[in-house]
Amino acid sequence: QVQMVESGGGLVQPGDSLKLSCTLSVRSLSQYFMAWFRQAPGKEREFVTSISWPGLTATVYADSVKGRFTVSRDFVEKKFFLHMNDLKVEDTGVYICAAERQRSNASAAWHRWGQGTRVTVSS
Repeated sequence: QVQMVESGGGLVQPGDSLKLSCTLSVRSLSQYFMAWFRQAPGKEREFVTSISWPGLTATVYADSVKGRFTVSRDFVEKKFFLHMNDLKVEDTGVYICAAERQRSNASAAWHRWGQGTRVTVSS
């Protein structure tokens, strides 16, 4: 079993950077994949990135964030991060972390979700 709590969202201007955190409560040593999704007003949840937890690093990024966003892990603090650079207006949305035993880019394949943290990019 795993539970997640996100933090780090806020209001920023285009070109700014922001770091989001997802804190994990893990009952066992079972292996999961972790992901960040985002949801803008009136739109479906959109895949952002995923990473293995634990095990060898294996990351996937959506084309819209490649080169700007970086996902990372901290096993000591049981946190997983999203480093966002050169933010754009279209990055605005609620960012939600998720966990699943199999990796997928489709939101319907993920069944364990946090509550989300809001990111607003505006000039």
